[in-house]
This record gives sequence, C-alpha cells and structure tokens, in this order.
Amino acid sequence: MDDALQIPHLRATADLELRPWSLAAADLELVREASADDLIPITTVPATFSREAATRFVERQWQRATDRTGYPMVIVRRRDNTPLGSIGLWLKDIDEGRASLGYWVVRSARGHGVAAHALAAMAIWALEELHIPRLQLYVEPWNRASIRTAEKAGFECEGLLRSWQKVGNQRRDMFMYARLATRTLTEADRVS
Repeated sequence: MDDALQIPHLRATADLELRPWSLAAADLELVREASADDLIPITTVPATFSREAATRFVERQWQRATDRTGYPMVIVRRRDNTPLGSIGLWLKDIDEGRASLGYWVVRSARGHGVAAHALAAMAIWALEELHIPRLQLYVEPWNRASIRTAEKAGFECEGLLRSWQKVGNQRRDMFMYARLATRTLTEADRVS
C-alpha cells in the first residue's frame, strides 16, 4: 500500500503559513468560527459546532492525506500562530493531469488578502514542486470576493458551469477558474 501524503509547511508571506491540521485548541476554535459562518456552506465544516464534530472534521482532513486524495492545510498567521482559514489541493482527477483547490477564510480574517496569498502559495507549490499541469477551482457567481481572490492568485475564468454543484438542497452555478503549468510564473503571480 502507498504511504500517506506528507503535508508540508508552506510559507505564503512573511506572516502567513500553510500547515497540517491538528487537534490543538486553536484549530478547533477555527472550526467553531467556520461552523457559524453562512459564507462557508459548501465545505465539510460541521453545520453545528461541537468539540466532537470539530474533532471528526480534523480527522477527515488527516484521512485525506492517508487516502492520498488531497493536501488539506490550515492557513495560519505566524506572528501569533492564529489559524485564519483552510485550503486544500484535491487529487481526484490527478490521473488526468489536473487537481482542484478549495479555500475558506473565517469572517474575522477576511479583507486582508489572506486567501489570495494562501491560494498563490499553494498553486505555486502544486505547479513547481508537484508538477501538476492544471489547477482548477470553482466559485459561485455571486461571490465577488472569491472571484477577486482567484484572479489575484493568477487563476483565469474559463466559463460558467450551470447547475454544477449541489449546495444544501439546491443545484448552483459555478464559475470555473484555472491556472496552468504552461503559463510562465512571474513575481506578480506570487501575489504582492
């Protein structure tokens, strides 16, 4: 059997880092804040927080590495070790030369470029170190902040996928964004 994926520590900026999930109180508190956030509905974050549900959430993240289906990470502010959000690289379609990314940042950390810096760092790592030819992500059309995040991190919109994903009890449209390995990386791609 293959070994589990090794989740790295990635520096996104001088003050932001991506790291593996843990059962530390700060990571469980991040899950608590995300559980109460109505803008984080399409993830596996528990809708109702409990320590048990948060623990199961973190254990699911670990299982993704064990199953070799993805690299789930916490976005952390380094100066005070505060978790701000989550980002993941998902390998469901890796045999086709593509991987998906997903991210969320809790309300208390929004508006500071945290998601864009984390997304750019994860994309550069996936393209340069893992040599994945195509990265893609999906954004609901109403989510202007996430659209700006994707574009700031070097992703380009490729089109609207109608009724693409079920969110709650509804099918939702999604914009597909992609970033290709064939595109030359510049300093601007690393988000300033």
